[in-house]
Amino acid sequence: MDLATVLEFHQSWFWVAVISTGVVGVWGLVLAVMKRVPGRTFKAARALAIGAMLIQVSAGVYLYSNDLRPGNSFHVFYGVVIVITLTLAYLYRSTMARKPALTYGVLLLFVMGLGFRAWANVG
Repeated sequence: MDLATVLEFHQSWFWVAVISTGVVGVWGLVLAVMKRVPGRTFKAARALAIGAMLIQVSAGVYLYSNDLRPGNSFHVFYGVVIVITLTLAYLYRSTMARKPALTYGVLLLFVMGLGFRAWANVG
């Protein structure tokens, strides 16, 4: 696959990843404040937002493995922190299921913030 195409995708998909995690994160917090149990729609949106961020990180890993390095090593650091965060969320999913709207809302907003921090360290 052409590195320029993957780089363009990585730069554009960033917005899909951070906006989706942000919107679903706020949605989760609103559900938590209203004391509502998340339905199937929230669960599907949560999965899509997490998937979008994992696609973003995967594109970054592909670029990095093909010697296309960002100007700042903190960009890679935040990508690694995103993967670790999502891995820990997966490992603790049964605990998070007690208050899914709140925990996934906070998780997704945190991941969105990490995405913005990675973006801020490009160059």
